[in-house]
Amino acid sequence: MRTVMSASGDRETVTVRRSESADALEIDSLINSLTQAVFGKINVISILERANLAVNVADEKGNILAHASFSDHPVGTLVDQADWEPFLHTHFCSDPCTPLNTLFLHLFVAQTSFASACAKETMSAVFDSVPELQHICLVSPYTGDLEAALAEVFVPMQRRTEPGPQCSALICLREDFSPRLHVRPARMEDHDDIMHLYEGQTPPVSPIDLVEMIEAEDHHSAVSEVDGVVVGFFTFAVADVKQLHGNFDLREFDGLNNVQQHDQDEPEDKHRRARTPPTQQEELQLTGGQPEIPRVFRIHVLVFDKFYKTRSAACIAHIFQRFPDARYCMITVPPPSPEFPLLQNMVRVPVLPSSLMVDDLYVVHRADLSTVKMRPAVVEDRPAISGLVRDLNQGRFLLQDLDSFYQTRAGPDSVPLQAFVAQVDSQVVGVLIARDEQDLEYLRGHYYLENFIYFSHHGYEEHALLRHFVLKRCFQHFTKHFFKEVLRLAHKSCLHHRVYPPPLDQEGSCVHPLDVALKCAVPVCPRQQIIFPLEELGINSPSGLLTEEQTPFALGLISRKLTLEPRVAINARIVVVGASDTALSFLEVLCLCPHLRFNNLVLISTHGFPGNHHHEEAGFLCTSHSYSSRDLVQIPLRPSISVVTGKMVSISRTSRYVLVSGGQKVLYDHLFLCTGLQYQVPCPIGGQPIRESLLPPQPADCNYPRPRPSNLFTINDLHDSVAVRRWLCAGFLELEDQAIVYGNNLDVYTTVETLLSLGIRGSRIHLVLPPPKPGVSCFTDLAVEKAVTTAMMSSGVQVHRDVVLAKMNNGGECNHLTSASFSSYTEPLHLQCGVFINLSSKGVDGDAFRSISKSGLAFDGRLIINAMFSTRDPAIFAAGPLTRYSYGYYTKKSHEHFNSKEVGQNMAAMFLSLLDAMKAWEESTSGVDRPVPLYKQPKIQGGKLPGGYNYLHVTKPADPDMEAPAEPDGGMVTGRAETGNYFCLHLDSNQLVETLTCLSLKPLPVSNYLSLFGKHQQLLGRLLSRYQQGLVHDLYSFFRQSWCMAIFHDRFPDLQQELQQVTSARLKESGQQMTGESVSDPDPVPLEIRAAVRSRAVKYLSFNRNLLPMFSSPGKL
Repeated sequence: MRTVMSASGDRETVTVRRSESADALEIDSLINSLTQAVFGKINVISILERANLAVNVADEKGNILAHASFSDHPVGTLVDQADWEPFLHTHFCSDPCTPLNTLFLHLFVAQTSFASACAKETMSAVFDSVPELQHICLVSPYTGDLEAALAEVFVPMQRRTEPGPQCSALICLREDFSPRLHVRPARMEDHDDIMHLYEGQTPPVSPIDLVEMIEAEDHHSAVSEVDGVVVGFFTFAVADVKQLHGNFDLREFDGLNNVQQHDQDEPEDKHRRARTPPTQQEELQLTGGQPEIPRVFRIHVLVFDKFYKTRSAACIAHIFQRFPDARYCMITVPPPSPEFPLLQNMVRVPVLPSSLMVDDLYVVHRADLSTVKMRPAVVEDRPAISGLVRDLNQGRFLLQDLDSFYQTRAGPDSVPLQAFVAQVDSQVVGVLIARDEQDLEYLRGHYYLENFIYFSHHGYEEHALLRHFVLKRCFQHFTKHFFKEVLRLAHKSCLHHRVYPPPLDQEGSCVHPLDVALKCAVPVCPRQQIIFPLEELGINSPSGLLTEEQTPFALGLISRKLTLEPRVAINARIVVVGASDTALSFLEVLCLCPHLRFNNLVLISTHGFPGNHHHEEAGFLCTSHSYSSRDLVQIPLRPSISVVTGKMVSISRTSRYVLVSGGQKVLYDHLFLCTGLQYQVPCPIGGQPIRESLLPPQPADCNYPRPRPSNLFTINDLHDSVAVRRWLCAGFLELEDQAIVYGNNLDVYTTVETLLSLGIRGSRIHLVLPPPKPGVSCFTDLAVEKAVTTAMMSSGVQVHRDVVLAKMNNGGECNHLTSASFSSYTEPLHLQCGVFINLSSKGVDGDAFRSISKSGLAFDGRLIINAMFSTRDPAIFAAGPLTRYSYGYYTKKSHEHFNSKEVGQNMAAMFLSLLDAMKAWEESTSGVDRPVPLYKQPKIQGGKLPGGYNYLHVTKPADPDMEAPAEPDGGMVTGRAETGNYFCLHLDSNQLVETLTCLSLKPLPVSNYLSLFGKHQQLLGRLLSRYQQGLVHDLYSFFRQSWCMAIFHDRFPDLQQELQQVTSARLKESGQQMTGESVSDPDPVPLEIRAAVRSRAVKYLSFNRNLLPMFSSPGKL
């Protein structure tokens, strides 16, 4: 925060921040006639959408005192945006101005009294935020008088041609506001000034240590100063890179070869050495009688005044200037440290999977100090581009499109192509090929692009698809500039990047390195889709471009206004154990965070990434409908995280690593345990009657004591399901052996249906149901249970209730299971067995239990956490069914009662708030005074049941602290379960949908029905009154009506919230109060409120007309 003074002497504390679209009205109010005389006709929203950088100067109350927008080309149509550089150099003395170091002012407005001070503050802030920026130009076809505030910061450019173009051309130089730092070797006289820089730094440095750093013979030290005042201090020395080779991928950095013999010199090295002073040549080490030239230097100490950190890149130039033979400069930083400005000028080196190196490595090449130029590709570039992609698997596709560009400027499908190269000192170091975006309507309908851009201010022709992108890694910090220049030269405003899953990512597109492209693109969240009844809608259906299903992909967006808006890098090592719904939702929030970039996300999963199998193809288990394989593709999880395949077998809290089966150690700064609960192999209880063997639940670490039989399977995830399916298809189907399914939950019924669908006769299938837990039932709806039981009996499936596993193979050897015995309340049960599928005894995995207990974390049946998801260790968090709350909360609630996806989202929100708050972990994770979070999203179960029924059950989260309420009135049932058209819907006491059960022989539009939860029956077309009047005979048909599509839309909750705010505000103004009766009866609602509601509803339908064309718009009435 800074203090500015008005023309009348008033002082105001201000903050310079990025502009947002919501600021448009306030900015527009600052425009006056002088503004239009300089910048012409102004559309603030359009300027904000297209500006590369837009900033506000705001006071402590948030009021905007001034605004400035900057772009990469001059104002108006004075010159084509791709040709401004030759235009400016021809007519004005502007040779130092290049696209890399120049921005153009497109708008400046300010409150009159603070205009002068805010203009200066704005320029200082912009130069500080963009380190490579050297000039800000004001070039406009309008020649009106300049505001006094701008006249103080801009000076006219000297003309080269007379009379020249009719325009105003002025320039503002960095030296006048944020000059480059002067760097020189440190001296003992700087001691006291340097000590001031260490005030408040962690860890502190003693005066004696500082003396040693300045006078050290094996290190070099330097200071940065402004007007003779020391503002920075750093030390550097020749780097020892031996330890780095086993921990970092240095292939694209020449292995950081640290020495070079004289006889291996390149011509430029010999020329540079001829200019090297003798004193520096004496510093070169000798090995074997031959002089060796240090090529890699390492920065050991770096400390800067907080107001000058953005200019710390000057120290890199000093090192390369002082040692002309140096090739690389490197620095290592601990992962939890924030990415300070110097690192934004360096390249983060990828870490090898086996690395145990604690610190992150950043490297910069000498060539990065050279000028980078982007230009359209020409035919002469092909050999250089071919060499650039020679070692890339998809390089041939890039060359094919490049040849098409050279020949026809279009691809084989006649879609226009554009190709550009990045050039450093006449060497091609990068290439980008883009094509016009052809599926813009599909992208708009399936992804939340409108969270980042206003479509009405971007023409269809201004959208492009990133087809190929290759850039040498040592130049990757120029990537944003590369994209910014491509948008300017191609006359585009948005560049879309699609990331396809393997193996599709190996075909057609070449993007290398992928992490660099993802770093610059903001991830776009996929939208929940309406499942349209196309036959019923007919000509009122949305366009086929929206409803036609495409191969799924994750989407990234690069727009002009995002090119100079860096995402904050989080280098902390975040390790998530378990691929549960809780873990995936936690990672989803982090990966889709638009303002943060997590560089060290690791998922430890028993079977690797969970999106490799389709639930519909695997079968066996029911689904929570949280993540389908398509959902996992549309979220950029796979390219954003590192996956370690294996099980957690140990946690070292002192060394902060997780030991994975196979011996790999995974280092962490923050560990999140989300393993959930797994089915365990049951321990047989022996031959005693069940009433005499009512044993306590098995402990968490209870494993089957002997080797597991080869034909006994416990299914916990899709990988297990696929493995069992393959085993059955490989030899069991043709046999006559019996199949035993053991357990008492919904999974056993979906497993029976899977076995029947594979062609196994029902007479070969035995469903064995142990006694259920008190108050727990697989089906809460008796009609569903009866229909499923009838279907199994019709198929010949034998059902055995209230029995417990007693013996396997009569207590003999169990390498292969041939029989199983069960105890019951009456007679024992003996069954022949060809395969035993166990879906019982769900609990904490044995390896997870031992890892947790041996590490000293509190465990009492479940892992103990507080309201902030923290365990006893402030670096270890946990969530999901694995956990329960500490007894200090006096609650029976646990995450097992809630929607696992919502729990993961809540944990991610908590973690992000802690990162933003920058508080000490020990203080912020105590959670003593925080209540247990409230969860509102429903619990969901679904799957395919015997009889071919599609089943969906949606219900509100259970609250074990409260007595179960009596079943409320309002239960609505249509159809019959036996006929496969059963639909049951219950309302709570507030007439909100709280339970929904569907059993149908037809596929269910699940996403549509999930939208019904929590909706008031009034929003559902007065469903209750219509049902009571006998007007609703089939709820399936009722919810296929066209008007329901507006309720299924993903933006409908936003409309609900807006309408609630409008009605509450208007009623408050009129002194009335909305009661339950007035909700049910629209007559008491004032006409003014009804008009406001109608207006917003029409806007909602108009704005979303692409997906809701079945509604008539006002213009067509």
